[in-house]
Amino acid sequence: MTSPQPAETRTQGRSTQSATLAEIARAAGVSAPTVSKVLNGRADVAPATRSRVEELLRAHGYRRRRAEATRSPLIDLVFHELESAWAMEVIRGVENVARDAGLSVVLSESAGRLTPGRSWADQVAARRPHGVVLVLSGLDESQRALLTSRSIPFVVMDPAGDPGTDVPSIGATNWQGGLAATRHLVELGHRRIGAISGPSRMMCSRARVDGYRAALETAGLPVDPELITAGDFHHEAGYRQGLALLRRPDRPTAVFAGNDLQALGLYEAARELGLRIPEDLSVVGFDDLPVARWVGPPLTTVRQPLTEMAEAAARLVLDLGRADGSAAATRVELATSLVVRSSTAPPASARAETSGEG
Repeated sequence: MTSPQPAETRTQGRSTQSATLAEIARAAGVSAPTVSKVLNGRADVAPATRSRVEELLRAHGYRRRRAEATRSPLIDLVFHELESAWAMEVIRGVENVARDAGLSVVLSESAGRLTPGRSWADQVAARRPHGVVLVLSGLDESQRALLTSRSIPFVVMDPAGDPGTDVPSIGATNWQGGLAATRHLVELGHRRIGAISGPSRMMCSRARVDGYRAALETAGLPVDPELITAGDFHHEAGYRQGLALLRRPDRPTAVFAGNDLQALGLYEAARELGLRIPEDLSVVGFDDLPVARWVGPPLTTVRQPLTEMAEAAARLVLDLGRADGSAAATRVELATSLVVRSSTAPPASARAETSGEG
């Protein structure tokens, strides 16, 4: 008869139960009900005891058995920042899946941080939802261990950084989108093309600018670093960085704004400087938010399938829960596509040459 694994033995695979609750309790010098209280997020445990138990749970890769866990009918949806129509598209996608599964959605915001605070992780552990979807965010090692020990699956949508090979994630083809946006401007005849990026710490932002650079280099055009400015994906950044670009004596004739909100800020900068879109300036955004088709002129943009991405993330987190967390980690990228509207046209110089030839 095989003897049980000692508490000192660590797991080599994600699906192996390396220590029982009783063994964790014995190693921590507490009772099994105390470990259970920690697992359930109960507040009536001394901080030092809680810390000791949590450390042992992490060290031994403890994963709560599904039979031990009573899950709440919830999906936790965590945003880096909870604002704008962008967030509404994501909420709609997660709610579509949650509603079909008979679940509700709990919204949280990490207030601009790339990882939510420790108090959030404790609250999630206490709620015991079916799963967690993190948007433009992520988890640190202790938070991941905390959710794993409670058998709470999590998926990252549009991860801010590299989530790691063992973290399921859903993204979009950001590099390809940046390439398509800039190639469209090049094919119209633009040669001085600016870019307003998002935050450099975000993987999606860097990928879009890399696609922009690749399109210029493929066309044999120089990449002028002075035409690349850093934004933050908000209207104000598009306006502020747009003014800086458009006030240059050798201003660009077109700008890839990095996302739709910055494109709208750029619209205001152009209006303030007396520039017409697209006669004097072509603009391309990224996301294809509903507002993009209603601004004047309607915005050419790269469609990022936000609702579909959110639906895929929610389905994946539920699949991981049904699979007892043993499903293979997945990195899924949904395709982007260029949507051409009225904010882009050949530059004035190209139109003048064409007119002269006629």
